[in-house]
Amino acid sequence: MRATKLFKEFFNSEKSSGIILILSTVISLCLANIFIGQPYVDFWHNKLGFSISNFELNLSVEHWINDGLMTIFFLMVGLEIERELYAGELSSVKNAALPVAAAIGGMVIPAIFHFIFNAGTPTQSGFGIPMATDIAFALGVLSLAGRRVPLALKVFLTALAIIDDLGAILIIAVFYTNELQTTYLFFAAGIFALLLILNRLKIHNLIPYLLGGALMWYCMLQSGVHATITGVLLAFAIPFGNGKEKSSSYLLQHWLHVPVAFFIVPLFAFANTGIVLSGSISEILANNNSMGIIAGLVAGKPTGILMFCFLAIKLRMGKLPVGVNWLQLAGAGVLAGIGFTMSIFITLLAFKDSTLVQYSKIAILVASLLAGAIGFILIKKATLSALLPAEDESNGE
Repeated sequence: MRATKLFKEFFNSEKSSGIILILSTVISLCLANIFIGQPYVDFWHNKLGFSISNFELNLSVEHWINDGLMTIFFLMVGLEIERELYAGELSSVKNAALPVAAAIGGMVIPAIFHFIFNAGTPTQSGFGIPMATDIAFALGVLSLAGRRVPLALKVFLTALAIIDDLGAILIIAVFYTNELQTTYLFFAAGIFALLLILNRLKIHNLIPYLLGGALMWYCMLQSGVHATITGVLLAFAIPFGNGKEKSSSYLLQHWLHVPVAFFIVPLFAFANTGIVLSGSISEILANNNSMGIIAGLVAGKPTGILMFCFLAIKLRMGKLPVGVNWLQLAGAGVLAGIGFTMSIFITLLAFKDSTLVQYSKIAILVASLLAGAIGFILIKKATLSALLPAEDESNGE
């Protein structure tokens, strides 16, 4: 199986980002609980703003990161979704069927798991938290399993996570939107329409798209729809062209890899995992919401992915990737239970109570740690088992 240069670049940047993400989280937790304490947590809530004439923005540091910088993260995700749809694993129905089925199962079943624990309670709105997969974290752990992991499994997990991200974006837009300000939403839609016209006119210069994207972001922020949706909309407005190295889409995606992987995502981790641990772990993890998150990510994700993959294969809608066995697929399903970035992001939209947000974050960290460890062991074991027959044959010769 031949991997495109940009896919290899994307996989390697996400792999490195996943390792940095782990380190950032550990450092953040240490700063909040050992070295600095509450002042470290309070720092992210300091206001930072500016005003130009009647134009004014005054947001907390955390808000700037979560609503501002994360829009750039979603822009890169959107560009990767676009590439996969036009020229990648999702460009043909035959190739896309299995990861699409897996992603749907990996979103629906975890949400049901959370709903079972929280139906009819104030935490019911957290159903979206275990639906997400953290691409960087999942690919980072997958890379630790060694070079003998089939390329097809890496492509499958990447495609699954990308579709998962698209699903999470839709969930955010539909279920986690505040009260709408229709005037600003109208302006945002108008700007998006204008950018699509520029696309149709084959204007490839990125400057008008980026300037229009900045204006659309401000209107979206004021409209009540979460501003990060702008990143995905902008990605689909930027001309894809032939998708080759000189195309606008390729150039922008290539340029975004380093700042997103090594600055934006780690900064998000620092801003959102600075949790001062208080109360007993049993109290934190034993509430319905935490149990729903952990059950959804650790058990619901692999259950949904394997169930829907099995159905897709039985119905001949898709087939098992070349060189990949069911145990490796199960391991990838468990790794998809590493929610982290997207799960924390949805938590901030789902809940306003600070204690509930903190408990949810801890549950996400615990679930992601469990999913990462179990998934790594499964894939390592499955890959070694797949290699043994070939090694025995070569020794026999």
